[in-house]
Amino acid sequence: MHTVSFLNALVLAAPAPDDGGGPNSIAQVIANITGWVMGIIALVATMFLVIGGLRYMAAGGDPAQVEQAKGNVKSALVGYALAVLSPIILQVLQGILGG
Repeated sequence: MHTVSFLNALVLAAPAPDDGGGPNSIAQVIANITGWVMGIIALVATMFLVIGGLRYMAAGGDPAQVEQAKGNVKSALVGYALAVLSPIILQVLQGILGG
């Protein structure tokens, strides 16, 4: 339910087209969502990278803490990969929706 509300808010907050204020096309909505998704994923990945670095520095040689830090850094790398791939994923979604 929250996802639908979030997507509705994105559509309503999107700038109106220049052709007289009609509704946004699927392509415009996907383009707006792409920017949001890339930014949010990159922000979360950066947070995981910082936490992983801090954990690694504070580990003090404890193998369990070092492994947790490595897990955070790996999660950050996955997040950055998703941020890079999100435009492609959203283009596929646009193709499915018929935009």
